[in-house]
Amino acid sequence: MGLAATVATAVWVMLPAYVPNNAAVLAGGGRPIDGGATLGGKRVLGDGKTWRGTAVGVLAGVALAAVLNAIEPTASDALGVALPTFPPAAMVALPAGAMLGDILASFLKRRTGRERGAAFPLLDQLDFVVVALALAAIAAPGWFGATFTLDVVVAILVLTPLLHVVTNGIAYLLGLKNEPY
Repeated sequence: MGLAATVATAVWVMLPAYVPNNAAVLAGGGRPIDGGATLGGKRVLGDGKTWRGTAVGVLAGVALAAVLNAIEPTASDALGVALPTFPPAAMVALPAGAMLGDILASFLKRRTGRERGAAFPLLDQLDFVVVALALAAIAAPGWFGATFTLDVVVAILVLTPLLHVVTNGIAYLLGLKNEPY
């Protein structure tokens, strides 16, 4: 697979994992997942992780995967790349894993004394990727093995931090985030 095909495939297969956290920000608010609980005098997760944001994020990722499945033939023809479709298990695992990864990162941030929105380099950019890939591998192992080849995984690990910085910068400029990272 050439570089352009690898990048197109990497972005395509990760879109259902890329979108949930952004959708959660837009839907934000509501009851915190941790209910205000503390552990060692620090919030377990914080107010930024809500049930509504998590549900909306997962649903947005599933809906996007369904749309991608519907447009796959046209997109594959237009790009000249055989893009994969998402089996139902992957349609759920990728966005659910992305949201779970973000929740776990929040837990780690609180344990290390970082406040909501504080930077945690690499964890901020890759937390959702690692857990989304892990859940997809468990939920749809055959699809995962055929789709996430070494070159696609490397492309994801290189592109994701760049996309993360750009999208967070845009959200900050639009007033949707309090910090540009």
